[in-house]
Amino acid sequence: MGKDKAEPCGGHAHPDYAAELKRLNRISGQVDGVKRMIEQRRYCPDILAQLRAIRAAVHAVESNILGAHLDACVRDAFAAPDAQEQAEKIAELKALYRRFSE
Repeated sequence: MGKDKAEPCGGHAHPDYAAELKRLNRISGQVDGVKRMIEQRRYCPDILAQLRAIRAAVHAVESNILGAHLDACVRDAFAAPDAQEQAEKIAELKALYRRFSE
């Protein structure tokens, strides 16, 4: 923890999240659509339905990135003999859990 975000996980390469860019671009388009709906004074439940879809899409991206982090960075940390690296990964996971369980 506290490492530069561009630095590889514990000396290992970060997973490739390029597939998430397509999803994020779609989400960006959905947000633009909601802004247009608001400008056009569209029906409230329709706007709320679109916002719910955006939330679900963001959650899916978040879940994919977390899963890849667990499969790569965390797995590599626990495979390493360095107890300090393992302790740092456990602390990181605890912080992530606290942040995402709110």
